Amino acid sequence: MKFSDIPAHDEVKARLRNLVDSEHLPHALLIHGREGIGKMAMARALASYIHCTNRRDGDSCGVCPACRQHAAFNHIDTHYSFPVLKLKGKDTTVSDDWIDEWRQFLTESPYMDFTRWLALLDNPNGQPRHFVEESTSLSRKLTFTSHVGRQVVIMWLPERMRDECASKMLKLIEEPLGDTMFILVSNDSGSILPTIFSRCQRVEMLRVPDDVVARYAATRHSLQPAEAASVARLADGSFLEADRRAGNLGRQEEHLELFMQLMRLAYQRRVKELRAWSDTVAGLGREGIVEFLTYSISQFRENLICHLHEPRLSRMTQAEAAFASRFHPFINERNILQLNERFETAITDILANGNAKIILFELAVRVIMLLRQ
Repeated sequence: MKFSDIPAHDEVKARLRNLVDSEHLPHALLIHGREGIGKMAMARALASYIHCTNRRDGDSCGVCPACRQHAAFNHIDTHYSFPVLKLKGKDTTVSDDWIDEWRQFLTESPYMDFTRWLALLDNPNGQPRHFVEESTSLSRKLTFTSHVGRQVVIMWLPERMRDECASKMLKLIEEPLGDTMFILVSNDSGSILPTIFSRCQRVEMLRVPDDVVARYAATRHSLQPAEAASVARLADGSFLEADRRAGNLGRQEEHLELFMQLMRLAYQRRVKELRAWSDTVAGLGREGIVEFLTYSISQFRENLICHLHEPRLSRMTQAEAAFASRFHPFINERNILQLNERFETAITDILANGNAKIILFELAVRVIMLLRQ
């Protein structure tokens, strides 16, 4: 990974490049910002630049042995740490136990789709963590002398460290072993242990401009210019969200139709038709139902924004905006929290393998009452 492989973020690249060139690299660097904007790619490009033996024009060369090793995710002085799930039959679990899945993940999902990572961990409902054994494993690795001048630890999602792991990591950061650098990559820096956060030099990465996201979406998903522009607007500066939006263009239309049916039938109190609607949505299967319910929650937000007359915050398609122009008065401060809560509860119940038809019909009946508030 090279800096030139990452779209946008020129100021961040210049800052990181200067840290290396001026030999002012900190022992701990925190790269943080919203999901899907290229933070892990930036961390990998920085590590490559640190180790490259033939830097050119402010970037790694991409062809020296160190660069080739980085491209294959096996550089001897670069260690990856990432949240994992406990393995059955093992007392301890560390990142190295999942290294093959991790390399596949970095290859397939350069913008770090957490849902994809859960799938590779073979548990879509899991809660991966950095366990205490992880800090012990890193400490052991870092006691060995580096081969090329500096050891680099790239930690993804430090906010997912268990307390015991975070305490030991704090000691490693405060008392680094040899010439070691920690690069922490976070989607939620406010949830990092404050004592770790305060000891890191911080680099915030901001949303990507819409025109850059549009070019990315058009190239990656073979979209027409109008489609790419729409995807970019909805993605709100995230490459990962652009991927999701582009991949869901067809399903988004289906979800909107189901959402409009639910709201119209609920407003008209047509209970018999709502039961048939529930049967239809139940036929989407567990993942499809969760996608639809999640989509519905996003539409409640968008309609509330319309109700509050804040169009600059809106992220709707033309079809969604057309429906919202008539529907938004029914979503307000009196019912938005309850609607969100009911739909989130339904998601939880569906994921727990509850009876989908019953859950959805009960939800539909609740919507009848909430729309009248």
